[in-house]
Amino acid sequence: MPIDANAIFLPVRIALMTISDTRGLHDDRSGDALVERIHDAGHELAARVIETDDVERIVERLQEWIEDPQVDCIITTGGTGVTGRDVTPEALAQVAEKFIPGFGELFRLISFQKIGSSAIQSRACACVANGTYIFALPGSPGAVKDGWDGILVTQLDSRFKPCNFVQLMPRLKES
Repeated sequence: MPIDANAIFLPVRIALMTISDTRGLHDDRSGDALVERIHDAGHELAARVIETDDVERIVERLQEWIEDPQVDCIITTGGTGVTGRDVTPEALAQVAEKFIPGFGELFRLISFQKIGSSAIQSRACACVANGTYIFALPGSPGAVKDGWDGILVTQLDSRFKPCNFVQLMPRLKES
């Protein structure tokens, strides 16, 4: 799956939300790994926050960013497991207009190749809301690296062929 060196790179403005009851910006290794990858890929970090595992707070922040014309894409990390406090997919469901089921399926395939059947415990997911992509990754540094390196680095690159999410951005609000 090649990068077309003759195509123009279009940077994406990405907002990053770490969802955790225990981490802060000083020890958010997963968020730090994503920030590094976002910058290394040539994209812009539009915002970065930490929210607690609270559906209402997550939805409120998502809605704020979905309405912000300076945010093209939101990546969350954390809250995608199966425990009682893991509520990120439920928050996405409250704002989603269209789901991207293949994202979670592909994430679990990549994860399965590294951690075996434990990959089934991930509820990584993605959707589109008001023309904004939202990708929910698990909270471990290894999982965010897998999600970025295995999917997002190419799908958020306008030069990736045969197709990518960036080329669809102008059409996301079509009716």
